[in-house]
Amino acid sequence: MVKVLDRLLLLLFSCAILIASIVLLFSAFGLISTDAAENFVHDVYYDLDTAVIFISITFAVALISIRFLYLAVRRGKSDVPSIDQRTEFGDIRISLDTVENLSLKAAGRTRGVKDLRSRVKVNQSGLEIVIRAIVDGESSIPALTEEIQGHVKNHIEDITGIPVAHVTVFIANIQQSSPTFKSRVE
Repeated sequence: MVKVLDRLLLLLFSCAILIASIVLLFSAFGLISTDAAENFVHDVYYDLDTAVIFISITFAVALISIRFLYLAVRRGKSDVPSIDQRTEFGDIRISLDTVENLSLKAAGRTRGVKDLRSRVKVNQSGLEIVIRAIVDGESSIPALTEEIQGHVKNHIEDITGIPVAHVTVFIANIQQSSPTFKSRVE
């Protein structure tokens, strides 16, 4: 209901702005004489009927402007990127942050992985998950990435019920071991 009202207000606001723009353009090109403009301004100032109509229209346009300003600056729940599903009981919305954290949790279960980042995209075939990892350099990277892909795909599909199309693993680096210093106590 609110969306229908906002659409109607947008239509009225657009019409008012269009008419005002046309009048101003006609004035700028000299198509409206200065006498006609002065008569209109005189009527707004001194004729009560014209003044009431002018004030009412201006007030309505100002209220509609305030409504659109409010809609523009507020942050609604629809602004959060999410995956929407419909079940027989209602709608389910899962944020992309949730899916990213689930994929990090699943990838973190793999031995040899030290630092992880995740990014999730949604397309027609399902989720595309990109995992960026730093590994310890002690394990086989193909075996490690295959294990990460399996863990992430199965975990996301089990928890969310959303099909995972691709899991891409990018091994960014290996973790450098810090030099160890042996202290000598004499």
